[in-house]
Amino acid sequence: SDMRSMQVPMKVGLLGTVNSEGLPHLTLITTLQPSEPRQVIWGQFTEGFCKRFVRENGKTGFLIMTADRRLWRGKTTFVRVASQGKEFEMYNAAPMFRYNAYFGVHTVYYMDLVEQYGQEVLPTKRIVRAVIKTMLARSLARKRPESVLNPWTRQLMNRASNLKFLSYVGADGYPVIIPVVQAQALDSARVMFSSSVYEAELAAIPPRATVAVFGMSLDMEDVLMRGELSLRRVGGIKCGVVDVRWVYNSMPPKPQQMYPEVALEAVRSFEGSDCSEAPGHDDRCAGLRAARTRPSGH
Repeated sequence: SDMRSMQVPMKVGLLGTVNSEGLPHLTLITTLQPSEPRQVIWGQFTEGFCKRFVRENGKTGFLIMTADRRLWRGKTTFVRVASQGKEFEMYNAAPMFRYNAYFGVHTVYYMDLVEQYGQEVLPTKRIVRAVIKTMLARSLARKRPESVLNPWTRQLMNRASNLKFLSYVGADGYPVIIPVVQAQALDSARVMFSSSVYEAELAAIPPRATVAVFGMSLDMEDVLMRGELSLRRVGGIKCGVVDVRWVYNSMPPKPQQMYPEVALEAVRSFEGSDCSEAPGHDDRCAGLRAARTRPSGH
């Protein structure tokens, strides 16, 4: 019954990976789903950092949330990829890809299930109270003048209807994903949330750990941030505060680091470059590869 619930097309799927520096990374993977009782799969149709991270370090965490606010979380280990087979055909027969003239799933990733914790229900009433507490704590906290989060990012994070999630790398090396829907931008450099929801899980995070915070709207706009987490009281309210030091736009067609700002470089050669050598090159070359392979007339 859990498998059937998670195999619906309309859901939120998050994959937690670990980058080459041992830091957490979160990615929206809408194709994430179980295919067997001990196997999770997902299909790749765009480029991005997580595809490289999962091949370098197979320890991953996942979260799947359906439209009725039920969610499942767990840990998986990367096993292999395939560009053919029944799962490949299943993905490309889905309406999203079957009728898409520009892209389809070109690689299926297979993950062995390590742990899963059963069905949960997002605690909506407690989250509403936590949103109010977060807003109150924001009004009492001192603001910083640093400019890390741009106005669009702050607006996305401050909208109460949007979803937010936090991830950190556990002691066993697997990413852990925790919903923090109540999170908001404290100022232009920090994200704050009341820790009254999932309190025990948040308290288990090591002091001053580096965490990833993922914010998304129901229109599939999203942003990823990373920074140091501290749990403390603000105006008497127990809060988590993330000092953001890295911001990443993970939305297609061009995933790219937003902070620290990456200098623009002119493209001088279109041939002979290996897009997999340097961090970010796979993202910058995605559009070029798509242009080369796009059918004429489109």
